[in-house]
Amino acid sequence: MPVETRHLTLYAPDTFPEIKPQDPLPQILARSFANAEGGLQGGDILVLAQKIVSKSEGRQIELSSICPSSKALDLARETGKDARLVELILRESTEIVRKRPGLIIARHRNGYVTANAAIDLSNAGARNTAVLLPSDPDASAKSITEGLKKITGLFIAIIIIDSMGRAWRNGTIGTAIGCYGIPALLNCRGQFDRDGFELQTSEIAIADEIASAASLLMGQGNEGLPAVMVRGLRWATGEGAAAELVRSRKQDLFN
Repeated sequence: MPVETRHLTLYAPDTFPEIKPQDPLPQILARSFANAEGGLQGGDILVLAQKIVSKSEGRQIELSSICPSSKALDLARETGKDARLVELILRESTEIVRKRPGLIIARHRNGYVTANAAIDLSNAGARNTAVLLPSDPDASAKSITEGLKKITGLFIAIIIIDSMGRAWRNGTIGTAIGCYGIPALLNCRGQFDRDGFELQTSEIAIADEIASAASLLMGQGNEGLPAVMVRGLRWATGEGAAAELVRSRKQDLFN
């Protein structure tokens, strides 16, 4: 368990460059934070927008290169969406969960249930270009942590986030899709509250809570702040994986 935390600092440098395929994120992150807030320190957490990770890994595709399948054409007619985008949604998904005109909810191959399989056309760096999620966001987070350690000698936890909607709630919120160096899910079962009651079911999605806090600085439009440092959170070190946050199909009562 982390010890009690009383003060947190969140900082987003405004000098972050536009990311292109094969750009070395660890080096770019080290430079961007080198002279900010005293530089990186051991125990810091860096929260990264999914798009900079996807761009560095070449997870962009021009819609003009997509040839829609008959299934994509049918679903496009039903929903009114671009058939090329629908084809990408089908490729990235294991299941179309819900659909209506203007909306497709899909279960991504990583397990996340989200609109359009989390494929985004905004801030893609070029028009008519789609940005896909990293193939394995947890592996991406681990790779960035290891790269930063080689450069700085420091162990820096990484959380990769995306904006997602929530069942029963309006609006999107920053959500962890990749994590390394901090437990994504904190199990509080067996602990006691102030009245001596033993907690039976309490689990805290700590990576999601950090993601939502960082998202306040990142914004959703033209802010250009895709990386946020979180300092002061006393966290239990561990490998961590955002995959722990995905509820299994057996436990999904709304499936």
